[in-house]
Parts: sequence; structure tokens; C-alpha cells
Amino acid sequence: MTDWVVRPDGGRPEGRGCAHLPQADAAPTPLSAACQECAARGGGGGGLRLCLACGHMGCSDSAPGAHATAHFEATGHPLVRSADPGEAWAWCYVDEVFLQPHGGTPT
Repeated sequence: MTDWVVRPDGGRPEGRGCAHLPQADAAPTPLSAACQECAARGGGGGGLRLCLACGHMGCSDSAPGAHATAHFEATGHPLVRSADPGEAWAWCYVDEVFLQPHGGTPT
């Protein structure tokens, strides 16, 4: 069982589900505290996203590198969660739905 569920509206008007929830690690160990690729280049990526399959930390699509999406494209790992303080949501790249904590409210 996972700690995530699809938001009631799915984040999309058509209310899609997510077939990838069983693959999610509820608490993966982050491989770093910052975007790994940005840190390797001496910068800091904004909007951190944690891969729920392997713990890769990447920056969001709003950051110049969009390394979380690049990680998905390279590995096929479909689920990330926000690692930004005060945010409690996740995203499935394949099904294009937002997720919220089980029994919780998204922020």
C-alpha cells in the first residue's frame, strides 16, 4: 500500500486514475538535498522533486534544467513528489495526474 492517492479531481477535468501507485516508495531515501545535476554544475535548482522509485532529487520544470522530468525521460520512473517545504503533493508523469497524501489534503 502507498501513502498517496489520486486527488479527487485527478488534477485534470477528466479525473483519470494512476496505475503506478503500487510502484511508489512511500519514503525513499533522497540521494541528495538539492538537484543533483544543478549541484554538479555549481548551481541550485528550484522546485525540488523527489523520485518515488529511486530517491533521485531533481529540479522542477520551472527551473532551467528541468532535471526531474529529464530523470523520468531517462529512467521511466513515473512518480515524483514535491520536496519543497510546506508542499504535500506528487505527480505521475505517465498518467498526468496529481496525487495527495492518503487521508490528507494537498497543499
